[in-house]
Amino acid sequence: MAETPILQIKNLTISFGNNEVIHGISYNLNKNEILGIVGESGSGKSVSSLAILGILPKKISKINFGNILYNNDDLTTLSPKLFQNIRGNKIAMIFQEPMSSLNPSMTCGKQVEEILLQHTNLSKKEAKNETLLLFEKVKLPNAAITHQKYPHEISGGQKQRVMIAIAIACKPDILIADEPTTALDVTVQKDIISLLKELQAETKMSIIFITHDLALISEIAHNVLVMYKGNIVEQGHVSDIFNNPQHNYTKALINSRPTLDTRLKTLPTIQDFLDDTISTEIVTTAQRKKNHEKLYAKPPLLEVINVEKEYISKSGWFSKPQHFKAVNNVSFKLYEGETLGLVGESGCGKSTLGNAILQLDKATAGAILYKGVDITKLSKSKIRTLRKDIQIIFQDPYSSLNPRIPVGEAILEPMIVHKLYNSDSERKQKVIEILNRVGLSEDYYNRYPHEFSGGQRQRIGIARTIALQPKLIVCDESVSALDISVQAQVLNLLNELKEDFGFTYIFISHDLAVVKYMSDQLLVMNKGKIEELDDADTIYSNPKKEYTKKLIHAIPKGL
Repeated sequence: MAETPILQIKNLTISFGNNEVIHGISYNLNKNEILGIVGESGSGKSVSSLAILGILPKKISKINFGNILYNNDDLTTLSPKLFQNIRGNKIAMIFQEPMSSLNPSMTCGKQVEEILLQHTNLSKKEAKNETLLLFEKVKLPNAAITHQKYPHEISGGQKQRVMIAIAIACKPDILIADEPTTALDVTVQKDIISLLKELQAETKMSIIFITHDLALISEIAHNVLVMYKGNIVEQGHVSDIFNNPQHNYTKALINSRPTLDTRLKTLPTIQDFLDDTISTEIVTTAQRKKNHEKLYAKPPLLEVINVEKEYISKSGWFSKPQHFKAVNNVSFKLYEGETLGLVGESGCGKSTLGNAILQLDKATAGAILYKGVDITKLSKSKIRTLRKDIQIIFQDPYSSLNPRIPVGEAILEPMIVHKLYNSDSERKQKVIEILNRVGLSEDYYNRYPHEFSGGQRQRIGIARTIALQPKLIVCDESVSALDISVQAQVLNLLNELKEDFGFTYIFISHDLAVVKYMSDQLLVMNKGKIEELDDADTIYSNPKKEYTKKLIHAIPKGL
């Protein structure tokens, strides 16, 4: 007789106000199983998981129908007091953003001890010893030192390990991991996946692993279910879903991500799959070579020569200042109409280099020539004029837009500053043209940033950037926070704009598959220095340095 699943979701229906967001979903989680839940923002994956823990927002949400059975006990009928014994103890969760989930005013060690003291009979001394053992188990470097540190003093990957230590402290039966690697470097992501697999094999706990990345699911899960608009559209063994997807949405999730072996002219989006309008046109090696011959025959638009950026920090009144080179002797050339990919792990210096080129953070040494002029020596007024030519698209469009200004005015504002066009009515007409160009309608002109989705906000960020008709655009992790199909739309848009307006891009990202798809040349950075600089395809097919091989090896490949 088959063993009863540890968790059974039966016809679960959830509403926010009058809006039903989960439409009668059912699935089982078996003992000693890793179940992957895949879908994009708004598909209902996180909401349905919060319901398992009983932490849906009280006043605005409710479970209309269905059961959540944990060891045959219905969690939907439990009182808040009884739920406290289960939450964190029997069912634990790792959240997507460790920095906002950890308490900034408590040391990392104290945060784990707090859980142990609440749910076990351990003394303070025993809780501390157990915390140190947990820190070693999750492979935190120097457990005793990390125990004393505050969250802001450790890296993103280390913060996520502290979160995992908190989650597994009470040896839960079920661990829910909600997008635990989304913001992490590809190598740190691989480490976290390996760690979760090791912990699961050792403790035999069941894991629900939530992500929008199907390739990542293939590396960790036994079974997978695909969610779309509050419904489960497909579920089964991970190899069946990957090798023989039935639903068009699943096919789209698998194929909207750039692959490492072919370069499609246009990435397919979810809508392309649902409408069956997929373009299979590829960019051939010969086409690429011909384009490069044309690009590199002209003089460089930007020349970075021996650039360094040094920071000096003092840890105390009487301590010696510490010198740290975030960018160390970097040189490269960038040609008009080219996309230069810039990759490396967090802290490698890629964003610092981008800021130095933008003159947002002055280089300590070296020269940056734009159209033959060293822009490090320009006066403030000349730098202000230069801003029109060199623009940036930020990682988080929401924090780069003023929440009090309608998006149309936000796009109009830089035009006024740089005295483009003759009148406000002409500028407004240009804004409407730009909104249409990035796939947004005139109706959006008077709406505010909070009224848009993440993908739409990124389009507004792009619209604001191209309003000034710049020559060079620095894209700093500008698609890393987006769902896979939205990411495909934005990458297609950036390539179209490059073709239409002759833009030149520096494309900074830790997502190597995306960088390869976008780039002509690729620059790999490590600890402030250039590891490799060559044609993007050459580096991927034949990496010379061990560091580059490690980065490429860490990319989730799918089955």
